[in-house]
Amino acid sequence: MSKARSAPIRAAFIHLALIAYTLVALFPVFLTLVNSFKSRSAIFSQPMALPTPSTFSLIGYQTVLNQGNFVGYFQNSLIVTVVSIALVLLFGAMAAFALSEYRFRGNTLMGLYLALGIMIPIRLGTVAILQGMVAAGLVNTLTSLILVYTAQGLPLAIFILSEFMRTVSDDLKSAGRIDGLSEYAIFFRLVLPLVRPAMATVAVFTMIPIWNDLWFPLILAPGEATKTVTLGAQMFIGQFVTNWNAVLSALSLAILPVMVLYVIFSRQLIRGITSGAVK
Repeated sequence: MSKARSAPIRAAFIHLALIAYTLVALFPVFLTLVNSFKSRSAIFSQPMALPTPSTFSLIGYQTVLNQGNFVGYFQNSLIVTVVSIALVLLFGAMAAFALSEYRFRGNTLMGLYLALGIMIPIRLGTVAILQGMVAAGLVNTLTSLILVYTAQGLPLAIFILSEFMRTVSDDLKSAGRIDGLSEYAIFFRLVLPLVRPAMATVAVFTMIPIWNDLWFPLILAPGEATKTVTLGAQMFIGQFVTNWNAVLSALSLAILPVMVLYVIFSRQLIRGITSGAVK
């Protein structure tokens, strides 16, 4: 079978695999949403069943909205996630463009150094990060979370985007320079639109760990005014008693923004993942 005929088959197979994976990944989300509308007894006795008139209950959502400042937690998570993704995409794309476009002494070593962040978890430096934030007066601020998540997401962003930017035609960039475009214009007007699928891929893979993270909000911003959704949901989990209705309701509300952003970026995400399989 020729490569021209096998490429559509590979693309179709990857699309089916992604759809199957999505369905499997969404099943826990479906269970969380379904059980958030049940009474406590129904959650444990019939966890797989849909709500019925006898088991339907909104007590979890009422508890979440009446206790604590869930709207504020939601807003904090949204601000931290959106700003962090924007900074990761901006700085990651700029660094990837520099590494892929310009040849200079230490280019390879610089790329390897930046890639170390993928292999070394940032949480290993939690103590040093906390000490630095205390010295800078950034504890219990959203700025501390944004700085940490930006640093956390940059290595993967640079690694992915640099590979995509190497595939951008050199003739196109040379034509832009001949026409008098500056390097900034070439970057923003020519290169970025061509690597949009890769940008969406980076955005999705960066967004989910930030939104779902509990560690750094607990360490750096545990104050009531700076709590995130994930940290705010912990108020319903006790050492001996857990309000499962409220926990499931809080998690259901926290899932919605991730689902919306995933739907927005899904087409570009699939294009970014499958682009290398159809050549």
